[in-house]
Amino acid sequence: MSLHQDLDELVKEDVISRLTADKIDAYYATKKGSSGNSLFVVFGVLGATLVGLGLILIIAHNWDDLSRLQKTILAFIPLVSAQGFCAYALIKKQGNQRWIESSGSFLFFSLAAVIAMIGQIYNLPGDMPAFLLTWMLLALPLVYVMKSSMISILYLIGITGYGAETGYSSLYSSEWYYWPMLLSIVPHYYLLLKKRPQSYFTQIHHWLLALSLTCVLGTLADSHEELMFIAYFSLFGLFYAAAHFSVFQSPGMFVNGYKLIGALGTLTILLILSFEEFWSHLSQTEWPLMEVLSTPEFLIGLFVSLGAFWVFSLRIRKAGLSHIQPMEWSFLLFIPIFMVGFFSTISVLIINLMILTLGVLTVRRGARESHLGLLNYGLIIVTLLVVSRFFDNQIPFVWRGILFVLVGIGFFIANYWMLKKRKENV
Repeated sequence: MSLHQDLDELVKEDVISRLTADKIDAYYATKKGSSGNSLFVVFGVLGATLVGLGLILIIAHNWDDLSRLQKTILAFIPLVSAQGFCAYALIKKQGNQRWIESSGSFLFFSLAAVIAMIGQIYNLPGDMPAFLLTWMLLALPLVYVMKSSMISILYLIGITGYGAETGYSSLYSSEWYYWPMLLSIVPHYYLLLKKRPQSYFTQIHHWLLALSLTCVLGTLADSHEELMFIAYFSLFGLFYAAAHFSVFQSPGMFVNGYKLIGALGTLTILLILSFEEFWSHLSQTEWPLMEVLSTPEFLIGLFVSLGAFWVFSLRIRKAGLSHIQPMEWSFLLFIPIFMVGFFSTISVLIINLMILTLGVLTVRRGARESHLGLLNYGLIIVTLLVVSRFFDNQIPFVWRGILFVLVGIGFFIANYWMLKKRKENV
């Protein structure tokens, strides 16, 4: 039976009202249409990309036989064609997302083609960062003229590559350009959050913004790289706390980019710092107070930590302290633990206890909510801690083996108990 027939039967049996049935029918009709449109947009963008790449290959095949003027004309043909398609989409196809995204993507790649070909034809000096910078600056207005989320996504990828290429190399001094370029995309991102918070394009923006900041934040380090651990830990804490606001949430745990990257980043840093070597180096190095306070790493860590604390306070105000998860407030504990590490290696013990506590509390929450995924997630945290200690030469092999056996038994017992509890509640 179709949905419409099922609803008619429920109305006939007086289970639901006709108004409710009409609302359900309209909801699923809208949802189906939205999915179809999204699929068409994806294939439209893919088609436009393939057409652009195909034209470039065709031109490249006969490139050496052409004069400089012919090469210049051919270099601009894809760009002019793409501009024509964009004009048609804006004038004749207003509101048609397929036309907007497809023509916008075609124009985006056409810009790259014409920049590269003109540079090659006239032997203009340049390198990859200069190429990316020129490309992204020319592409930025298209985001707002076309109101295209696909161009915005491609732009984010481009500026991330530019920021990483220039920031992690000593050959360039223009790495700071990344930050105003990132801020320039914020208005479009805000409109997405306001108008289409659940769309695929918005979810991809969550992922890309989190990954972009994670990749490029390290470029701000100068001579005291160790202090960047505070900045990164607070950044991941900010991501994890922000992920719980309704505007950033999405169906399913693993599609929430901020939450997943925040959790993975937090655990990764904790596991890295669960070894004593880092803390021994930190406590044996001289750290003059005034010198530390004036370093860019300290100022960045302070700025990011204040931002994380502000988001965390909003989260408490909205949800209440009882609904705050352990990983959300872990960045507050990490800062004093790191400061203690300047004077003593006891921080390594506190970090290990912190990881164990996060795992145990997550297991407890999973058991309380009868959530098998959360329970196993907590057990995985404990397992990662045990695996890390397996590579710790200060612990005898026998104790390492005992720890593995205990964690394995814990997995079996916890899952058996949870499944048994579920059967009893059925």
